[in-house]
Amino acid sequence: MDYTECERLKKEIIPYLREHLKESRYVHTMNVTHLAKEMAARYGADVYKAEIAALLHDMAKYEKRPGVNMDFAHSKIGAEMSREIFGIEDEDILNAIANHTTGRAGMSTLEKIIFLADAIEPGRDYPCVDEIRAAAETDLDRACILSMARTIQHVLEQKGWYLHPDTVEAKKYLEEHLEEN
Repeated sequence: MDYTECERLKKEIIPYLREHLKESRYVHTMNVTHLAKEMAARYGADVYKAEIAALLHDMAKYEKRPGVNMDFAHSKIGAEMSREIFGIEDEDILNAIANHTTGRAGMSTLEKIIFLADAIEPGRDYPCVDEIRAAAETDLDRACILSMARTIQHVLEQKGWYLHPDTVEAKKYLEEHLEEN
């Protein structure tokens, strides 16, 4: 993606977000976007793709779908809405949106960036977030593992919460990949 295409999309996306997101979610989205661009530059990913994926990552957060738990589904629905509303066809951007809540085994660098930027943007405050932020400065995979471990621990401590298997598989995949290197 180039600068011109990114700017064209932003002119459509930002007004949409302003209309469809609560103010607090819009601020979160802007925080994620700023951090994702920084991380993309640091890790050699396409900064424009990171910006668009970050802007769109929570676009479906307040969608209402009968019988659907939007905690996880908003990411998958958001990827489809990104395709339908804004004509996004880039599979890496769509995967980054679709997998930003759970992760997945074999994530691309862009997917890892959006996953982490969502988890550690400056508005986030939870135990060990500073450790994850520090890891994200130098080791994308390690930071993802720490974030996933924290999510798994948090969910298991909350009786009745659903732990998505993609998170467990993503963590396992990254740990195995780190051991190989």
